[in-house]
Amino acid sequence: MNIAKNGVFADPQSEIVSRARGILLHEADEIRQLADRIGEAFAQAVYLLLHCRGRVVVTGMGKSGHIGGKIAATLASTGTPAFFMHPAEASHGDLGMITAEDVVIALSNSGESDEIINILPAIRRIGARILSITGSTESTLSRESEVHLSAAVSHEACPLGLAPTASTTAALALGDALALCVLDLREFTAEDFARSHPGGSLGRRLLVRVKDVMRTGDALPSIPAEATVQQAIAQISSKGMGFTAIVDANQHPIGIFTDGDLRRLFMQGETRPEAAISRVMNRQPRLLNSQQLAVDAVTLMETHKINGFLAVNDQQQLVGAFNMHDLIKAKVV
Repeated sequence: MNIAKNGVFADPQSEIVSRARGILLHEADEIRQLADRIGEAFAQAVYLLLHCRGRVVVTGMGKSGHIGGKIAATLASTGTPAFFMHPAEASHGDLGMITAEDVVIALSNSGESDEIINILPAIRRIGARILSITGSTESTLSRESEVHLSAAVSHEACPLGLAPTASTTAALALGDALALCVLDLREFTAEDFARSHPGGSLGRRLLVRVKDVMRTGDALPSIPAEATVQQAIAQISSKGMGFTAIVDANQHPIGIFTDGDLRRLFMQGETRPEAAISRVMNRQPRLLNSQQLAVDAVTLMETHKINGFLAVNDQQQLVGAFNMHDLIKAKVV
């Protein structure tokens, strides 16, 4: 591709787009070739990680180090405790992070990175097992590893053949394959994933329960079955939820009265404030157990076109209430 002296592309836009597509297709082709080479060594690597009794320690220098950091993060978030160790820092004390129960994944395209080769004897003395990912099956690192995986590519996508591009993509894809195969064998679930991602949207949807979002105590709108419409209005106004629960002597919800119900009473001319709430309440309130996932309420609210729910315990006693605003505040929606 031609570039003008001032650094601006001299090529037509179509040529730039064509070049980009060529790069992506080349890297995709290298991964397809990598997939064809997957065999027994890969299965050994998966079982090595699956049966690791300690932590998986990933290490790599330069661009391989950046890929190693991503692999460690993927392993950790999919059920395999892992962290990244910089090889240059390892010989200055960070080798203390490694135990005999660990597996070390070492990445190096050449397989000859001095920083990694120099710490191999120390790792072996500690007793940790070594899994390497390199671009050369004849390298020092591949020979000194218990299990070796080849991430070799025919050539880099870089036109100069210098910048790690296709090789780092291949190593990253191989790391993803390792992590996800181990995930399958662990029978790792979406709920397990959510537990390590409590700050993300998936974590909130799969971890937040009704008890975490419901209003309780003095904030809970509730009146006894003997109450009047006037008392119901006062409760709705003071608690600001748009409804109030009606409970029996055992705190079982027997009805609900909403501001929408109040408006309908006005329209029908039945607005006597001294009337018994039991005569005009909705006798089929929507209930959710406080241990249910809060996200369940979202679907029900949308299906039934309602804005609030009453929460009960296992004895069907009223313990809380919540509305769409509470779900939005908890970022469940």
